[in-house]
Amino acid sequence: MDTLASSAPDKKFWEAGGNCNLVIAASRLGLRVITLGHVGNDIYGHFLLDVLQDEGIKMVGMNEKSEAANYGASYETLLCWVLVDPFQNHGFCSRADFSHEPAFSWVTRLSEPIKMAIQESKILFCNGYVFDELPPDLINSALHCAIDAGTTVFFDPGPRGRTLLNGTSGQQRVLEMFLRLSNVLLLTSDEAESLTGIRNPILAGQDLIRKGVNTKWVIIKMGSRGSVLITKSGISCAPAFKVNVADTVGCGDSFTAAIAFGFLHEMPEVDTLALANAVGAATATGVGAGRNVANLDTVLELLRLSNINEDTEYWRELIEENLEVPEMIRLLSKSSAKKSSDRLVHIPIQTVVSQLLPKLEAESVRGRSVLQS
Repeated sequence: MDTLASSAPDKKFWEAGGNCNLVIAASRLGLRVITLGHVGNDIYGHFLLDVLQDEGIKMVGMNEKSEAANYGASYETLLCWVLVDPFQNHGFCSRADFSHEPAFSWVTRLSEPIKMAIQESKILFCNGYVFDELPPDLINSALHCAIDAGTTVFFDPGPRGRTLLNGTSGQQRVLEMFLRLSNVLLLTSDEAESLTGIRNPILAGQDLIRKGVNTKWVIIKMGSRGSVLITKSGISCAPAFKVNVADTVGCGDSFTAAIAFGFLHEMPEVDTLALANAVGAATATGVGAGRNVANLDTVLELLRLSNINEDTEYWRELIEENLEVPEMIRLLSKSSAKKSSDRLVHIPIQTVVSQLLPKLEAESVRGRSVLQS
């Protein structure tokens, strides 16, 4: 890894990744975003800061400035190498994968600027990969800083959820805290199954809701199938949009940005899922993440086309498995003619799109005005 980093590849292969995918997508939706983390005083760190600045995103560093020169190689920007095979399958590799310690284990406390940023934000997002970078006790401090301030906590355990579940005692403890105390949980159907032992995504989501203390939403991402949002009182389902997929890197991060948008704007759950599916799908039409994630114009185009992949048989089977649960089930559908029942309500996509477009078009005009000033 050191050899690869020291002989920098052509800059056309560099890209901001990780949570930068999320914050860039969120910023393009019109949300004010800051990112918390560490970058070194090196060419990669300068590149990353330039990308964030160009997207209108501020960064708050994890360290006090006076500490900057004391950590040698461990202070350098953490690089992740994305490995792609001819079938567009991806693997990710960084120096954190070859160490039993977090990459920035020297960060042992939250700085005052970090605390202030958390306290002044409406949402704190954290995912499982942060355990590769920071010690569990520090991550736990950030969680409780947010809770004490009334900041909503979003948590996506990601692929690391399974390993954290069987990790060190500190990792297991903090993972359990996030699963219980977060307000919004986001998982793929496979990740939900690995954490609950329940294969059905709706039942797995309901299990996480029941075990949670502060949990309001559990969102299950199902790729090309779509997504499901579970609350204590209802279930919302939204098929994915049909697109020509070029690359899936960053789709989940972009999806989460739209969930945050819907949550902050108090949008109906089905509307939030429809927007998130559109943003994720728009990202899939491009290659690479970072600056290549969805832009608002592409999202608007997908919403206007309203071409969703209903996969009627799949959704029928999934919903029938859950018709015995007491909650109302809302399903985004192509047609307004589909018959609803006391328990299952079909929501026409054109109704949802008519509610989303004015809000998003206003953000698009506002963004253009900023660019032109």
